[in-house]
Amino acid sequence: MKLKGDLPVGDQAGKFEGRKPDGTPYKILIADDSIFVTKQLRQILSSAGFEVIGEANTGEEAVELYKSLHPDVDLVTLDITMPRMDGITALKKIMEFDADARVVIISALGRDDLVKTALLEGAKNFIVKPLNREKVLERILIALR
Repeated sequence: MKLKGDLPVGDQAGKFEGRKPDGTPYKILIADDSIFVTKQLRQILSSAGFEVIGEANTGEEAVELYKSLHPDVDLVTLDITMPRMDGITALKKIMEFDADARVVIISALGRDDLVKTALLEGAKNFIVKPLNREKVLERILIALR
């Protein structure tokens, strides 16, 4: 049984479509050191038609995975606080490798200075935890435009 909060309903349903105009799903790489957040993001994205093609637990792993999956990654979600390399550093390295990369920063830290830094370094959007399904999908779709 689907609950109202689980999936878009009514007029909202078409708004959160995770597919490209040609019908293929957008491919997403998730980078977060929290298994819970990764699972939550995967569920939100998959239920909206996106395809999660990779998951990373550290910033280093995110950069390497992006490079190995390029050009098949349409968007990366990056947590700011991760071991071995933070999300801002990973963002810089991904943007150095691919200036056209689409990255959305996700963090529990909604500090204005971090948001500004992320956007100046090339992030297309910023999502503050806890994750809200509609906000996640809305901001990811904006970043994909």
